[in-house]
Amino acid sequence: MRHTVSVLVENKFGVLARISTLFAARGFNIDSLNVSETEDPAISRMTIVVKGDYSVLEQVTKQLNKLVDVIKVSDFNDVDYVERGLALIKINIKKSTRNEVIQLIEIFRSRIIDVSQDSIIVEITGNGDKIRAFIKMVMPYGIRETCKTGIVALSRGQLTK
Repeated sequence: MRHTVSVLVENKFGVLARISTLFAARGFNIDSLNVSETEDPAISRMTIVVKGDYSVLEQVTKQLNKLVDVIKVSDFNDVDYVERGLALIKINIKKSTRNEVIQLIEIFRSRIIDVSQDSIIVEITGNGDKIRAFIKMVMPYGIRETCKTGIVALSRGQLTK
C-alpha cells in the first residue's frame, strides 16, 4: 500500500539527512520525497511517499515523531487531499510528427516550454497516473530525457495537515 506523509520540520541544516537516515536504517524505501519552505520561513514541509502496510506507516510515524526537529507528522490516507507532481520531458520531434505531439500535449493539458529543431520540452503536472500515461503516449516518438519532482500534497478544505 502507498502512503503519503506530510512532515512539518524546523528549517535547519541536517534535518533532511536525519530523516532520510531514519528511513534507510529501518529498511524503508522512499518512493518520493519533496521538501520546501512553507509560508513560515522557519518551517519546511516534507512530503514523503512510502510503500508498505499499516504497520510500516505506524513505525515510520512513531520514529519521525521522536526526532527533535519534527513539528508535526500527518498521514494523508484517512483524509481527502490533493497531490501533484511535475515532470519535464524532452521529446524527439520531426516535421511529420510535430502536430501529433502537440495534440497529445493539449489533451494532457501540458505546456511546451522549449522548442528546438529536433526536440521539444514539455512540462506536465498532475498525479502519477497522468504523468505515466503521458510518457507512455509520447514514448513512440522518442523520449530523450525526463526529470520528475517528488509528490507535493495538501489536505482539502479547512483541515490543516
